[in-house]
Amino acid sequence: MPLFRSYESHRDMNSPNRNISPISSAINESGKLFVGGFQLSELAKKYGTPLYVLDELSIRIGCRTYINALKKYYPGKSLPLYASKANSSLTICALIASEGFGLDAVSEGELLTALRGGVKGEKIVFHGNNKSDSELSFAYQNNVIIVLDNHHDIERLKRIVSDSTPVKVMLRFTPGIECHTHEYIRTGHLDSKFGFDPDEVEDVLKELKSYKWINLTGLHAHIGSQIFETQPHIDLAGVMADTLKMAREVGHPITDLNIGGGLGIKYVPEDNPPSIEQWIQCVSFAVVEACKARNLDLPRLMCEPGRSLVANSGLTIYQIGAKKVVPGIRTYLSVDGGMSDNPRPITYESLYSACLVDKPLNKDLEKVTIAGKHCESGDVLLKDYFLPYCESGDFLAVFGTGAYNYSMSSNYNRIPRPATVIVSDGLVELTQRRELPEDLLQLDVLPDRFISKN
Repeated sequence: MPLFRSYESHRDMNSPNRNISPISSAINESGKLFVGGFQLSELAKKYGTPLYVLDELSIRIGCRTYINALKKYYPGKSLPLYASKANSSLTICALIASEGFGLDAVSEGELLTALRGGVKGEKIVFHGNNKSDSELSFAYQNNVIIVLDNHHDIERLKRIVSDSTPVKVMLRFTPGIECHTHEYIRTGHLDSKFGFDPDEVEDVLKELKSYKWINLTGLHAHIGSQIFETQPHIDLAGVMADTLKMAREVGHPITDLNIGGGLGIKYVPEDNPPSIEQWIQCVSFAVVEACKARNLDLPRLMCEPGRSLVANSGLTIYQIGAKKVVPGIRTYLSVDGGMSDNPRPITYESLYSACLVDKPLNKDLEKVTIAGKHCESGDVLLKDYFLPYCESGDFLAVFGTGAYNYSMSSNYNRIPRPATVIVSDGLVELTQRRELPEDLLQLDVLPDRFISKN
């Protein structure tokens, strides 16, 4: 069914992850879709398509809900960190920093973007299972907290860090819990490329205690993504509290407990994730009870929301082009983007919701498949989806694309990446310019012997 058939019902104005469309979405008297005070079809005409659109209000409300819920339910100190892998840009980093968030990064590029965007180094956590010397040095020089993922990290840091200026680190371990969407597994060991095995943790803690150049202040674990259940995080709190007690007994002044992220969002009407406040309430209660049971002082509680902050703040506008009817089988509508700007459907078989931006309430429906323009049969954004009757030139909005779209985009078929705009209360600003075909040649080097002499 079309997304906006019952548009105004069941909207959560305090938890963007529970809405398919951005919080500022509205339909005017002419039946056209607006976000942030702008008619989407007019944005498409002005900035071109495909076009990523971010709703500033949705991101700010998400940030404030996380911070307020932590203050409400967790009696100790707390620091939410934006998982910048979801969508990294100078504008988003500046926005989340202005709301009091820290950030987690997994590369020098994400670190540089965060620092240039105004996030303080001491509020950044640097992850990664194969950090380079260059990345570690850059993080160390900028006072970033480094997450020790394996022995490789320790050996590299030995050569980089000075005894006179210790590096602040967290220890990541696999907690024996794995969760994705509706299912989770509890085991003694996990087959994961991330973190120390549970059986290694005590020995690693003792080893780190012997180094003057290291200051271990935190523990980290992460159990998955797009999670709709709360029980896995209750289990996680117990496992982390056990490790916290062990670390303090070894002699480490652990002050931070980082439970990772993973809260799910609403991509399609059937999705029913917990609200941000519900998730924080559950996590906070679990950590408090786990620490109380082990007679532990409360640590500073960290969490790493990414998707739940930015996914539903974003949408992508496409223009419909060719139409192909395969009699008795399927009707294809091709758009001017696809797997290069949203690789999740072809990679993960991810589902999305969509509507025609100037016909969001029309009831004359047809079942169509929205195909991308790339040279791959699997380049399909929405399969067998009901939309009002479409014509070439119509604009289509695909929702929930604020996370893992731009950040995972590519130049497959040498197609330039789209532009991004952010909208807020009648103000629209370009935050990432559209790539041009010429931009794709900037890093190419043509050896002299291939240059024509004619």
